[in-house]
Amino acid sequence: MQKDPEKEKSATRPSAEEPVTLDEKDKAILRLLQADAKITVREIAARVHLSTTPVHERIKRMEDTGVILQYATLVNHSKVKKGLMAICYVSLKEHNKKSGAKFIKTIHELTEVTECFIISGEFDFLLKVVVENMDAYYDFHVNKLGQVENIGHVQSTFVMGVVKQTHQLVY
Repeated sequence: MQKDPEKEKSATRPSAEEPVTLDEKDKAILRLLQADAKITVREIAARVHLSTTPVHERIKRMEDTGVILQYATLVNHSKVKKGLMAICYVSLKEHNKKSGAKFIKTIHELTEVTECFIISGEFDFLLKVVVENMDAYYDFHVNKLGQVENIGHVQSTFVMGVVKQTHQLVY
């Protein structure tokens, strides 16, 4: 009987909620990768005082266990004509699994929505929306978000400036 490598990998991978134990070297590697995802294994090795092989193995383990989710490029929104950022609070009319899943599926298809959080309180979701300008936001709000089934109420707040924006979790 052949072994399924994907099954083996998922069997050893902790669930998304299960914490992974990281030592100080792992944390040092993460700090460097968070600051510059393009840093080479050789550069990391020199800074954390390990050889390249253990650094590569540690990075691979953190990828396999879901500590490292992906590598990304952060883009200056104003340089790519996405100068307006809005925070939309959304409440749904119906609160059941099917309607919630349908809303989430639709949100994944809206490219203007860069982040979506399920929240508690008066609203059900918080959306971070990035568009070119107010006309583009109006079009998004009326012709896209406004057409989504089961939306009860939307409240929009416009970001006037960014004081702090980071993706760094390990310090």
